[in-house]
Amino acid sequence: MRPIVSLRLLAAALCLVASLPSAAGDRSEPTVGQRREGVLFWPQAQREAQFRRMYELFPSDRAAHGAHVHALPQGKPLAMPGRDAPAWLAGYMDEHHIAGVMVLQHGRVRLQRYALGFGPEQRWESFSVAKSVTSTLLGIALQQGYIRGMDDTLGTYIPELRDSAYAGVTVQQLLTMTSGVRWNEDYADARSDVAQMYRGACVDGRAHILSYLAKQPRQWPAGTHFNYNTAETDLLGILVQRATRRSLADYLSQAIWKPYGMASDAYWIKDECDGSDTGGSGLSATLGDYARLGQFMLDGGRIAGKPVIAAAWLKGAVRRQASVDEPGRGYGYLWWTDADGSYAAIGIFGQMVYVDPSRGLVIAQVAAWPHAMSEGLIAARRGFVAAIKHALDAEGGARRVH
Repeated sequence: MRPIVSLRLLAAALCLVASLPSAAGDRSEPTVGQRREGVLFWPQAQREAQFRRMYELFPSDRAAHGAHVHALPQGKPLAMPGRDAPAWLAGYMDEHHIAGVMVLQHGRVRLQRYALGFGPEQRWESFSVAKSVTSTLLGIALQQGYIRGMDDTLGTYIPELRDSAYAGVTVQQLLTMTSGVRWNEDYADARSDVAQMYRGACVDGRAHILSYLAKQPRQWPAGTHFNYNTAETDLLGILVQRATRRSLADYLSQAIWKPYGMASDAYWIKDECDGSDTGGSGLSATLGDYARLGQFMLDGGRIAGKPVIAAAWLKGAVRRQASVDEPGRGYGYLWWTDADGSYAAIGIFGQMVYVDPSRGLVIAQVAAWPHAMSEGLIAARRGFVAAIKHALDAEGGARRVH
């Protein structure tokens, strides 16, 4: 989803979608995709109770962890200049319905707190943080030779699209959302593409979005125009699964979760038509493992000292490839970027994995914001990140990493 979305318009659009008749004209059971859209309208109490159970509520694949655990040793508790750190953190979390925060510096826990009855052994839905994970798995697939290069066309891996507008679109263009294929991401329009992509019946065992995207016409030359397209991230997930012949969850387990030393299993929600894991959302993991994921990125995608991510992907992923509507901020390969070299995986309702290489800093946050997003909530999150950076700089412990 776009970084700023009017929740009122979004709610109005999807409520209208929910009232539309099905293709068969009956009152059939909603698809998994439609039920997932309904999550946007859960009341606050349900969000707080159920974001930790998404993998139980929807069909999901397991990303198994291994015997080895990457330790997160306790570091010096972070002091907040001029503030009572525990009280300040509790106030931030209470006001914005934050379930958990973990701050690492140089791999050590500097700050950690849980709330909303959530704990370190429980998992939490990451929403669009999964986009960044899917992109990272693609970078690993490049390194392992499953994908020859980012100039490969999608039709190489997804033959169902060879006769569509996606036939000549490259992997890199999909990563940067510059496919040029027409797409309406208008949440105020109940007939928009984003409101319709999961509504169709399953066709020939294909994922919902394959059937939908195959019909879309070209609007711009490929590679020339950035147009945010949620469905294309699911398409990237299908590409990775086709190339590796593994589900995203299984590949995540094999490529990162086991070798890096995640502490708990993760789960990834599946498409109901073909059973593929949906690359744009649906990943649930513990707060500690989200922090480990950020540390993995901070470590340069290395495990036991060896790079596991293709250098070409890593170079482009965390640098601005497309401009957004905020000065200094941009979009890399499905990672949000900032002018100071930091980057983040961001999900609606307050999910975040934030990485600041210059400070050796990782911040993981899981939440149940009262809105999917708003300018005020985003400003509060940025204020929290800025306060953490200021505290590190003030204590003189922010060793710059190059």
